[in-house]
Amino acid sequence: MPDKDYDLVVIGAGPGGYVCAIRAAQLGLSVAVVEKDAPGGVCLNVGCIPSKALIHQASLFIEGRAAIEAAGGKVDLSGFDYERVWKRSRDAADRLSKGVRFLLKKNGVDYVEGAARLSGSREVEVAGAGAAGPRGLSAKAVVLATGSRPRALPGFDFDEDKILSSTGLLMSRNLPKRLAILGAGAIGMETAYIMGAFGVEVTVIELLDRILPIEDEESAAIIAAAFAKRGTKLLTGTSAQGVARAGDVLSLKLKAKSGPEASPGEERSLEADRVLVSIGRSPNTGELGLEELGVRLEKGYVSVGDYQESSASGIYAIGDIVATPLLAHVASKEGEIAAERIAQLVKGGPPPSEKRVDPLFVPSAVYCEPELGSFGLSEAKAKVEGRTVSMARFPYRGVGKAVATGLPEGQAKILFDPRTRAILGATIVGAGATELIHELLLASRAELLLDDVADLIHAHPTLSELVMEGARAGLGRAVHI
Repeated sequence: MPDKDYDLVVIGAGPGGYVCAIRAAQLGLSVAVVEKDAPGGVCLNVGCIPSKALIHQASLFIEGRAAIEAAGGKVDLSGFDYERVWKRSRDAADRLSKGVRFLLKKNGVDYVEGAARLSGSREVEVAGAGAAGPRGLSAKAVVLATGSRPRALPGFDFDEDKILSSTGLLMSRNLPKRLAILGAGAIGMETAYIMGAFGVEVTVIELLDRILPIEDEESAAIIAAAFAKRGTKLLTGTSAQGVARAGDVLSLKLKAKSGPEASPGEERSLEADRVLVSIGRSPNTGELGLEELGVRLEKGYVSVGDYQESSASGIYAIGDIVATPLLAHVASKEGEIAAERIAQLVKGGPPPSEKRVDPLFVPSAVYCEPELGSFGLSEAKAKVEGRTVSMARFPYRGVGKAVATGLPEGQAKILFDPRTRAILGATIVGAGATELIHELLLASRAELLLDDVADLIHAHPTLSELVMEGARAGLGRAVHI
């Protein structure tokens, strides 16, 4: 017999799981959340939060040094201690992880430590965490929020010493002299920025022909130029064939597929002290007992329908184990949708207003320097779909605050319907882009037009004037360019 019955049991306390649990408790359900590691999941502990803490410190490091030197001063780095930088990132992660535990308790959610496995369609067995034996929990519904892990690359097995995952890199207390990064997605480029800022010799190797391959090509090129200017080597159209060790030195075997750096098929070697493998993530669905219960998987991801429900009634899945964008904010929103649906089924009332996350309204963010924020339709996708769109651009150099603060590089790029002037998508690359993108996202979701953004008074001087001027550019009436 189960030790305790609940309306809802959530497996995983990451940004999907803990938000789902709290939302369900707010709606009057009895809820337990099971977690085998620390509250907050990958995002708070070894992902979003510590990496952004490091990025912030890297930015201060670069800007402070540049400001002092521009004023005629000199910077003595002889006492620089990266471990102190690292400890600040861990402090931020630990503080927020404890905050999640507090929020769960505040909302009346039972926190159960241990590894969970489904023993029935509505029964969860929890083992570990010092328990004398497995604990049994039952519920009217179960939400799976077990997240993901770094994807391995054959020939580059993680040892978290020389061959690092993103987790190993973020938990490293010291800097290598030379770092090779396999993969030029968001994690790879953010890491390249952090390491480069603190003096590491960084080489980024990307199989495809450009960095940030899922982002707008023109905007990614602006970021590539900024990295090249800072001395980061970008080898695109290149694959890593293997790695050999000679003492403390790693020798990577590379092969060119395309691109300006080498002829197709040309092989070369690259020496590094450490390698970061950053080629994506894999869903954690292997040890939950899902298939025995009729939960359908596709390439390891749980197949879900409306309200995040799986093929097995009463079992829901959210976040990185679902084939939607592997982003913390997507997991949180999916958790809310599932919680509201379960509360409606348990308590009665009308169904939730949203059945699933609309990918066109999911913001994407890359936090290197310059930043990149985007959402919705892109130029490339519009071409594939054969859609007729208009596009407006406005450069940062046309914005007073950007020039005044020494951040004139970048642009806003807005796609809109030429007939109705509805906003279909946007990409901003430059200072504060990950914050600025939300004005256009909200306008698009609220079905406002380009005219509405263009006519809204923006405080001067602010970086947000970039958005206003971009909208005005689309109407043919930009002033400051």
